[in-house]
Amino acid sequence: MDDVKKRLTGCFQIVFPDIPEAQIPLLSQANTSAWDSVAAITLLNVLEEEFAVEMDLDQVADLNSFERVYAHLQERLQAV
Repeated sequence: MDDVKKRLTGCFQIVFPDIPEAQIPLLSQANTSAWDSVAAITLLNVLEEEFAVEMDLDQVADLNSFERVYAHLQERLQAV
């Protein structure tokens, strides 16, 4: 597991502590009832703190799965 994915998994564990670590890479809003609007905003805040990037609240609807968040972070971190 690469460093970004490992750190991202940790962020998801903060927001979704009841979900086993092995299941986190499979998470999406569609399959996770706890992933509501409050959890989405909380996740963005945790990501901002962990990765020192500013997340755009307008993108919250697009960042609706672990894989999409991971891809977005990869792009953002490569641009820095």
